[in-house]
Amino acid sequence: MTEQLWILLAVWLAYFVLHSALASLTAKRWVADRYPHWMPAYRLFFNAVAMLGVLPPLYLMLYWRGEPLWQWEGIWFWVSWGITGAAAFGFAWSLRYYDGQEFLGTRQWREGIRSVEDQENMHISVLHRYVRHPWYFLGLLMVWSRDMDPAFLLSAIAITAYFLFGSLLEERKLMTYHGEAYREYRKRVPGLFPLPWRYLTEAQAAEILRRDAG
Repeated sequence: MTEQLWILLAVWLAYFVLHSALASLTAKRWVADRYPHWMPAYRLFFNAVAMLGVLPPLYLMLYWRGEPLWQWEGIWFWVSWGITGAAAFGFAWSLRYYDGQEFLGTRQWREGIRSVEDQENMHISVLHRYVRHPWYFLGLLMVWSRDMDPAFLLSAIAITAYFLFGSLLEERKLMTYHGEAYREYRKRVPGLFPLPWRYLTEAQAAEILRRDAG
Protein backbone atom coordinates (compact mmCIF):
# COMPACT_ATOMS: atom_id res chain seq x y z
CA MET A 1 0.00 0.00 0.00
CA THR A 2 2.87 2.36 0.73
CA GLU A 3 4.16 2.09 -2.84
CA GLN A 4 0.70 2.87 -4.18
CA LEU A 5 0.48 5.97 -2.03
CA TRP A 6 3.84 7.21 -3.30
CA ILE A 7 2.66 6.70 -6.88
CA LEU A 8 -0.59 8.50 -6.12
CA LEU A 9 1.31 11.41 -4.58
CA ALA A 10 3.62 11.60 -7.61
CA VAL A 11 0.65 11.70 -9.99
CA TRP A 12 -1.00 14.47 -7.96
CA LEU A 13 2.25 16.46 -7.92
CA ALA A 14 2.69 16.04 -11.68
CA TYR A 15 -0.82 17.38 -12.20
CA PHE A 16 -0.26 20.33 -9.86
CA VAL A 17 3.03 21.26 -11.56
CA LEU A 18 1.43 21.11 -15.01
CA HIS A 19 -1.60 23.12 -13.88
CA SER A 20 0.54 25.82 -12.24
CA ALA A 21 2.91 26.04 -15.20
CA LEU A 22 0.11 26.54 -17.72
CA ALA A 23 -1.60 29.11 -15.47
CA SER A 24 1.56 31.18 -15.06
CA LEU A 25 2.17 34.49 -16.79
CA THR A 26 5.53 33.10 -17.92
CA ALA A 27 3.87 30.36 -19.98
CA LYS A 28 1.26 32.73 -21.39
CA ARG A 29 3.87 35.30 -22.38
CA TRP A 30 6.02 32.60 -23.98
CA VAL A 31 3.12 31.48 -26.16
CA ALA A 32 2.10 35.08 -26.91
CA ASP A 33 5.64 35.98 -28.01
CA ARG A 34 6.27 32.92 -30.19
CA TYR A 35 2.84 31.74 -31.27
CA PRO A 36 0.46 34.70 -30.88
CA HIS A 37 -2.14 33.10 -33.15
CA TRP A 38 -2.57 30.38 -30.50
CA MET A 39 -3.52 32.80 -27.72
CA PRO A 40 -7.27 32.95 -28.46
CA ALA A 41 -7.41 29.20 -27.78
CA TYR A 42 -5.14 29.28 -24.72
CA ARG A 43 -7.91 29.39 -22.10
CA LEU A 44 -9.84 26.59 -23.84
CA PHE A 45 -6.67 24.51 -23.94
CA PHE A 46 -5.89 25.24 -20.28
CA ASN A 47 -9.36 24.19 -19.14
CA ALA A 48 -9.24 21.01 -21.23
CA VAL A 49 -5.88 20.03 -19.74
CA ALA A 50 -7.12 20.86 -16.23
CA MET A 51 -10.23 18.68 -16.59
CA LEU A 52 -8.55 15.74 -18.32
CA GLY A 53 -5.37 15.91 -16.25
CA VAL A 54 -7.20 15.48 -12.95
CA LEU A 55 -8.76 12.19 -14.05
CA PRO A 56 -5.68 9.94 -13.49
CA PRO A 57 -5.13 10.92 -9.83
CA LEU A 58 -8.86 10.73 -9.13
CA TYR A 59 -9.03 7.29 -10.71
CA LEU A 60 -6.08 6.01 -8.67
CA MET A 61 -7.54 7.51 -5.50
CA LEU A 62 -10.76 5.56 -6.02
CA TYR A 63 -9.12 2.40 -7.41
CA TRP A 64 -6.74 2.11 -4.46
CA ARG A 65 -9.39 2.51 -1.80
CA GLY A 66 -8.27 1.00 1.49
CA GLU A 67 -9.65 0.34 4.93
CA PRO A 68 -11.44 3.40 6.34
CA LEU A 69 -9.45 5.61 8.67
CA TRP A 70 -12.62 7.31 9.84
CA GLN A 71 -16.22 7.48 8.72
CA TRP A 72 -19.00 9.94 9.43
CA GLU A 73 -21.71 8.03 11.29
CA GLY A 74 -25.01 8.77 12.98
CA ILE A 75 -25.88 12.45 13.10
CA TRP A 76 -22.41 13.29 11.75
CA PHE A 77 -23.26 11.46 8.51
CA TRP A 78 -26.00 14.00 7.87
CA VAL A 79 -23.79 16.87 9.01
CA SER A 80 -21.07 15.84 6.55
CA TRP A 81 -23.52 15.61 3.66
CA GLY A 82 -25.06 18.92 4.72
CA ILE A 83 -21.63 20.55 4.49
CA THR A 84 -21.02 18.96 1.09
CA GLY A 85 -24.43 20.06 -0.17
CA ALA A 86 -23.94 23.62 1.10
CA ALA A 87 -20.54 23.79 -0.61
CA ALA A 88 -22.00 22.50 -3.89
CA PHE A 89 -24.79 25.09 -3.65
CA GLY A 90 -22.17 27.77 -2.98
CA PHE A 91 -20.33 26.79 -6.15
CA ALA A 92 -23.50 26.94 -8.24
CA TRP A 93 -24.68 30.21 -6.69
CA SER A 94 -21.29 31.91 -7.17
CA LEU A 95 -21.34 31.26 -10.93
CA ARG A 96 -23.75 34.17 -11.34
CA TYR A 97 -20.87 36.54 -10.48
CA TYR A 98 -18.50 35.23 -13.16
CA ASP A 99 -18.33 35.78 -16.90
CA GLY A 100 -18.86 32.16 -17.91
CA GLN A 101 -17.74 32.68 -21.50
CA GLU A 102 -14.47 34.22 -20.43
CA PHE A 103 -13.89 31.64 -17.70
CA LEU A 104 -14.32 28.82 -20.23
CA GLY A 105 -12.36 30.64 -22.92
CA THR A 106 -15.07 30.77 -25.55
CA ARG A 107 -15.07 34.58 -25.61
CA GLN A 108 -11.33 34.74 -26.26
CA TRP A 109 -11.68 32.16 -29.04
CA ARG A 110 -14.68 33.84 -30.67
CA GLU A 111 -13.26 37.38 -30.53
CA GLY A 112 -9.69 36.41 -31.35
CA ILE A 113 -8.29 37.94 -28.14
CA ARG A 114 -4.52 37.52 -27.91
CA SER A 115 -3.88 39.38 -24.66
CA VAL A 116 -1.88 37.60 -21.97
CA GLU A 117 -3.85 39.24 -19.16
CA ASP A 118 -7.32 38.10 -18.22
CA GLN A 119 -9.97 40.31 -19.70
CA GLU A 120 -12.26 40.52 -16.70
CA ASN A 121 -12.09 43.54 -14.44
CA MET A 122 -11.59 42.97 -10.75
CA HIS A 123 -14.81 41.82 -9.14
CA ILE A 124 -15.78 41.28 -5.50
CA SER A 125 -18.83 39.08 -5.19
CA VAL A 126 -20.73 38.50 -1.95
CA LEU A 127 -18.53 35.50 -1.16
CA HIS A 128 -15.37 37.42 -2.07
CA ARG A 129 -16.20 39.97 0.61
CA TYR A 130 -15.57 37.25 3.23
CA VAL A 131 -12.81 35.13 1.65
CA ARG A 132 -10.47 35.90 -1.24
CA HIS A 133 -10.67 32.42 -2.75
CA PRO A 134 -14.22 31.17 -2.16
CA TRP A 135 -13.95 28.27 -4.61
CA TYR A 136 -10.88 26.94 -2.83
CA PHE A 137 -12.67 27.26 0.50
CA LEU A 138 -15.76 25.46 -0.80
CA GLY A 139 -13.58 22.80 -2.38
CA LEU A 140 -11.84 22.17 0.95
CA LEU A 141 -15.21 21.80 2.66
CA MET A 142 -16.20 19.15 0.12
CA VAL A 143 -12.89 17.29 0.41
CA TRP A 144 -12.68 17.20 4.20
CA SER A 145 -16.34 16.30 4.79
CA ARG A 146 -15.88 12.87 3.16
CA ASP A 147 -15.00 9.51 4.70
CA MET A 148 -11.26 8.96 4.76
CA ASP A 149 -9.08 6.04 3.77
CA PRO A 150 -5.31 6.31 3.20
CA ALA A 151 -5.59 7.17 -0.51
CA PHE A 152 -8.31 9.76 0.06
CA LEU A 153 -6.50 11.29 3.05
CA LEU A 154 -3.28 11.62 1.06
CA SER A 155 -5.23 13.24 -1.77
CA ALA A 156 -6.99 15.61 0.64
CA ILE A 157 -3.67 16.71 2.12
CA ALA A 158 -2.13 17.16 -1.35
CA ILE A 159 -5.12 19.18 -2.58
CA THR A 160 -5.07 21.37 0.53
CA ALA A 161 -1.36 22.05 0.15
CA TYR A 162 -1.82 22.91 -3.52
CA PHE A 163 -4.69 25.28 -2.77
CA LEU A 164 -2.47 27.08 -0.27
CA PHE A 165 0.44 27.27 -2.73
CA GLY A 166 -1.75 27.91 -5.77
CA SER A 167 -3.57 30.77 -4.09
CA LEU A 168 -0.23 32.53 -3.56
CA LEU A 169 0.67 32.13 -7.23
CA GLU A 170 -2.75 33.35 -8.30
CA GLU A 171 -2.48 36.42 -6.10
CA ARG A 172 0.85 37.37 -7.65
CA LYS A 173 -0.98 37.61 -10.99
CA LEU A 174 -3.89 39.50 -9.48
CA MET A 175 -1.56 42.08 -7.95
CA THR A 176 0.10 42.44 -11.35
CA TYR A 177 -3.31 43.03 -12.96
CA HIS A 178 -4.94 45.19 -10.29
CA GLY A 179 -2.07 46.73 -8.33
CA GLU A 180 -2.86 48.70 -5.19
CA ALA A 181 -6.60 47.94 -5.31
CA TYR A 182 -5.93 44.23 -4.91
CA ARG A 183 -3.27 44.83 -2.25
CA GLU A 184 -5.82 46.74 -0.21
CA TYR A 185 -8.38 43.98 -0.69
CA ARG A 186 -5.78 41.39 0.31
CA LYS A 187 -5.05 43.20 3.58
CA ARG A 188 -8.68 43.29 4.60
CA VAL A 189 -10.07 39.88 3.58
CA PRO A 190 -8.66 36.43 4.58
CA GLY A 191 -7.39 34.08 1.89
CA LEU A 192 -8.84 30.58 2.25
CA PHE A 193 -10.83 30.53 5.49
CA PRO A 194 -13.39 33.18 6.47
CA LEU A 195 -12.81 35.01 9.75
CA PRO A 196 -15.80 36.71 11.39
CA TRP A 197 -13.86 39.90 12.15
CA ARG A 198 -12.32 40.33 8.67
CA TYR A 199 -14.68 41.12 5.82
CA LEU A 200 -15.81 43.95 3.57
CA THR A 201 -19.14 45.69 3.63
CA GLU A 202 -20.84 46.24 0.29
CA ALA A 203 -19.79 49.90 0.35
CA GLN A 204 -16.16 49.05 1.14
CA ALA A 205 -16.05 46.52 -1.70
CA ALA A 206 -17.51 49.09 -4.09
CA GLU A 207 -14.83 51.62 -3.07
CA ILE A 208 -12.02 49.16 -3.84
CA LEU A 209 -13.57 48.40 -7.24
CA ARG A 210 -13.77 52.12 -7.98
CA ARG A 211 -10.04 52.41 -7.30
CA ASP A 212 -9.33 49.51 -9.63
CA ALA A 213 -11.48 51.02 -12.39
CA GLY A 214 -9.71 54.32 -11.94
